[in-house]
Amino acid sequence: MNDADVSKQIQQMVRFIRQEAEEKANEISVSAEEEFNIEKLQLVEAEKKKVRQEYERKAKQVEVRKKIEYSMQLNASRIKFLQAQDEVVTSMKESTSKELLRISKDNKAYKNLLKALIVQSLLRLGEKSVLLRCRETDRKIVESILDDTKREYAQKAKVEAPKVTIDGVYLPPPQSGNVDSHEPFCSGGVVLASADGKIVCENTLDARLDVVFRQKLPEANPEAPVRLINI
Repeated sequence: MNDADVSKQIQQMVRFIRQEAEEKANEISVSAEEEFNIEKLQLVEAEKKKVRQEYERKAKQVEVRKKIEYSMQLNASRIKFLQAQDEVVTSMKESTSKELLRISKDNKAYKNLLKALIVQSLLRLGEKSVLLRCRETDRKIVESILDDTKREYAQKAKVEAPKVTIDGVYLPPPQSGNVDSHEPFCSGGVVLASADGKIVCENTLDARLDVVFRQKLPEANPEAPVRLINI
């Protein structure tokens, strides 16, 4: 083999090596490009996820704040409503309490009312012997109607007339002119109890008024009339 052939063979080997190197370099470049793109995509997705999580966190915070503010406003509105309702009920109750005093001053009407209250209490107790408590100012009226009241009860219940003892301890007196007074008072009516004191029927006008207001509280309306007693 002469020098020309040797030189030619060397050049072919060089071209082969160079081509192989270029191909390898291209492979490395392509692989590196692919890895870069994958890593870049992962980083982008990771950042997107962070942004979404941050947005969701802030959105939840805003929603929580809105709920807290709404709850506070709702509670404030409820408190205002309850305060207004309480004022209306208190005003109505004070006004009705004054009317109760007028009832007890009408002798004929109050006498019939006391009789009805005692009969009703006897029917509720259903006892053969009872203790009756009234205001000291009402004792004479009670004594004057007691026999008729017992007879009426006996007829309605179809039993013998019970023994009714008027208690020597009286209910509080009527309310004084000072409405702000904290002294106990009774607008009228009676309290009856079984002889052993285990069963008590409180049928005072004030107790009836309290029952009516407890029942009618959701309907409290300053324009609506209050029905005091339904016997």
